Amino acid sequence: MLFKALFLPLLFAVALIFVLCLDIVGQTPSPTPAEENEVIRIETELINVPVTVIDRAGKPILDLKRSNFTVYEDGKQQEITDFSTTSAPFEVALLLDTSGSTRGDLELIKRSAQLFIESLRPGDRVSIIAFESSPGKQPSPQIHTRLTDDRSRLKTALQAVSLGNGTPYYDSLIEIMDKVFSGEPEKEFRGRRALVALTDGVDSTSLTDFEEAMTRIEGEGLITYFIKVDTRGFFESELLGDCQTAIRFSMAQIRRYYRLIGAKNTEQAANFCQLGEFERLAVSKALYDLADKEMAQLARSSGGKVFPVGDLSEARNAFRSVAAEIGTNYGLGYYTSNEARDGRFRSIRVEVKGLPDGAQVRAREGYTAR
Repeated sequence: MLFKALFLPLLFAVALIFVLCLDIVGQTPSPTPAEENEVIRIETELINVPVTVIDRAGKPILDLKRSNFTVYEDGKQQEITDFSTTSAPFEVALLLDTSGSTRGDLELIKRSAQLFIESLRPGDRVSIIAFESSPGKQPSPQIHTRLTDDRSRLKTALQAVSLGNGTPYYDSLIEIMDKVFSGEPEKEFRGRRALVALTDGVDSTSLTDFEEAMTRIEGEGLITYFIKVDTRGFFESELLGDCQTAIRFSMAQIRRYYRLIGAKNTEQAANFCQLGEFERLAVSKALYDLADKEMAQLARSSGGKVFPVGDLSEARNAFRSVAAEIGTNYGLGYYTSNEARDGRFRSIRVEVKGLPDGAQVRAREGYTAR
């Protein structure tokens, strides 16, 4: 009887606690619309859109506000959640081609790059990457310094840049995405990242290809600027003559050429020495035309620009122009209303209100949803 007298009240108390717990769980408030949006935004990628706005004379228009801009994705208006004015800092990957026909002008390249760094604003961060090679090894991109705004450190890193024996251009673009811009940017740099490349764009040794590099760059919303050095005349003159003394095409270049012309057998020429002079010139023309097309395509799709220069002596002015462009970019960001990761290309269009007649808008053209 004593056991029953003690057990029944205890059983009643446990049951009461269980019922109260169920009641509390049942009364847990459902998430508010604001909370639901926050969860969605964590899972949805922020789409960054760099924008440049110039007047009829080509001068930047600098006093625009968020309310001036409207962004459309596949024709549907998107809510601009991030906005940065032209005064916000940038992160810049500076890629220097120190191979091939540039080898006699290394000091000129360094001086031009130093001028570019000095032309940037306080707070802008720079990483320096160059093409370099070691005896018996595949030429590869070398990161001389990570992103930093320490000008003395950048100057020291620039002086350490040396010559290379190949042009791993596509591999360098991948390296930049993997190691320079691998992580999420800090808030002040969101939508404020750029690639600036001094090169002729003719790849000779990469293991990757342009399509892979472009997909990566487009996916991150990186704005790209190219100082395109015209090395075609020098290169083609050095292609001709004796096989042992002429500048050679690599096997990667020869295979790329045969793919371009649609040849089924990409091993038609086992090496450079099997190519006649006319075929060497045909390969050169095709590869330079391809480089021009790729640079223009990447610059246009990212909202950037190509600055052609006749030779490296003109690079200083081109670098000044790029620095000025970087300092006049707006940054827009939005979370896409289309959350499907379907691998399809999404077009982006930016409209700007309140512009004078003849003004032009240059912005990122789109991205692939992955």
